[in-house]
Amino acid sequence: EYYDVIVTTNMFGDIITDLGAMVQGGLGVAAGGNLNPDPGGTSMFEPMGGSAPKYTGQKVINPIAAIGAMGMLLDHTGQPAAGARVLEAIQKVTGEKMKSQSAGKMGYDTTQVGDLVVEAL
Repeated sequence: EYYDVIVTTNMFGDIITDLGAMVQGGLGVAAGGNLNPDPGGTSMFEPMGGSAPKYTGQKVINPIAAIGAMGMLLDHTGQPAAGARVLEAIQKVTGEKMKSQSAGKMGYDTTQVGDLVVEAL
């Protein structure tokens, strides 16, 4: 079955999102969102693997999760066509260009992957 929304406690929600991340390719490439259902409420979108500060400046981290989070943000803020374009660009790059989605094994550095997504847009 497919669910649009799952309501749970933080602990179990964290477990479920980690499992869901595996469907997307792992925590390093999965995007996530914490949605506030209140009108005008603040929601947050992020790469599920975090910011990986120990890799700062090494250009080995896959930026697809951060880009995907931006696509989710666009969709959530009433710009579904723009969000869909971001998702399509990600699918094109990951399906046609990248050797792997694993950090350091992509065949491109972080900046180059971002540039490929921009080109695909």
